[in-house]
Amino acid sequence: MFLRDIYPALEAHMQKKQVTVITGMRRVGKSTAVKHLLRNIGHDNVLYLDCERVEVRMLFARSHYEEIRSELELMGFDFAVAGVIAIDEIQLSENLPSIIKYFYDTYSTKFVVTGSSSYYMKNRFSESLAGRKRIFEMYPLSFKEFLVFKEIWKNTFGRYAQKTFKKSWYNQMKHWYEEYLAYGGFPEVVLEVKVEDKKEMLSDIINSYIELDVKLLADYSLSEDLYKLIKLLAARAGNKVDNSKLSSVSGINRQKIASYIQLLEQTYLIYQIAPFTRNVDKEISHQKKLYFADTGLLQALAGNTLSSGQLFENAVAVQLYTLGELNYYQRKSGQEIDFILDGQIAIEVKETPVLQDKKTLQQRAASIDLQADWLVGLHPSAGGFEDFMWGGALF
Repeated sequence: MFLRDIYPALEAHMQKKQVTVITGMRRVGKSTAVKHLLRNIGHDNVLYLDCERVEVRMLFARSHYEEIRSELELMGFDFAVAGVIAIDEIQLSENLPSIIKYFYDTYSTKFVVTGSSSYYMKNRFSESLAGRKRIFEMYPLSFKEFLVFKEIWKNTFGRYAQKTFKKSWYNQMKHWYEEYLAYGGFPEVVLEVKVEDKKEMLSDIINSYIELDVKLLADYSLSEDLYKLIKLLAARAGNKVDNSKLSSVSGINRQKIASYIQLLEQTYLIYQIAPFTRNVDKEISHQKKLYFADTGLLQALAGNTLSSGQLFENAVAVQLYTLGELNYYQRKSGQEIDFILDGQIAIEVKETPVLQDKKTLQQRAASIDLQADWLVGLHPSAGGFEDFMWGGALF
């Protein structure tokens, strides 16, 4: 059993009556997290239900809530005392928000639920349970968690976090980071040993995402257009999103592309990074830059169309995304900064950084009144320049 960084916060919230909501892409470890929480409750009045099972969806489709209560009691749950009901993939059952609200208000029942759609969990589900829930988002493994799952992490490694290049850390960890870039952070992929099995598992995750998450959540019928668009987006990872150009290349209606991209973001496959602005009217383009939530999925989708620089920049975006608010900066002249973290740190990504990269970053950061900067690199240069942060230190 490997512990995720999010577990302490989840465990602490189990002491509260509020509904504990865990959301994130399919197979990032939500169900494993729920089962971990249930094992540590300290009593036996626990019930686990999975909405991917048709009989569970049929149960929650009933209109009379007390009939549902009777069925749950037959399954062994006691509503007369405090207990915990865990429900996986609640977006698959339309009536669940109101059902949970009824039991929350009527009985001493704690709910732990998971879902794969941020729109559903943050909007429709939130509207039904205003003030009664807290949402926790789960992502693929960070590089630190990757090392934990590989059983090589030591607490002393924390000294290298967000520090300038250290040759000893780089030499010891570079092959692990290369694997992390190539195959991403889905737990089951990380634990798989053989390369071919990793690739097969990534393909399966993509297929299950499209067949289970997207098709079940979308209000419109999906065709091969969606998969075509995903492949096009993968080849353009790290670039600004231009729906008109995508429509011209793909032959897909521009409005439909916008709808698809919104769906892909709401189901956690992609992130969109908005521009950082101090002068909206004069300096900044308003198009967002797009990144994939996992480099393993990105590689599987983009294949040979993806450059090593794109892959590394996407990996850095994934690592930074969980650290705070992430933006990018670009002037109309074309000068840009890859990322701005929390409006305070200017970040530039270079595969093999050199001194001039550092000077350029500092000048551009100073031009928008940012005093902190990180030059993030993948490999040290032959010239011995080391005043940068290695990608494997972003945790």
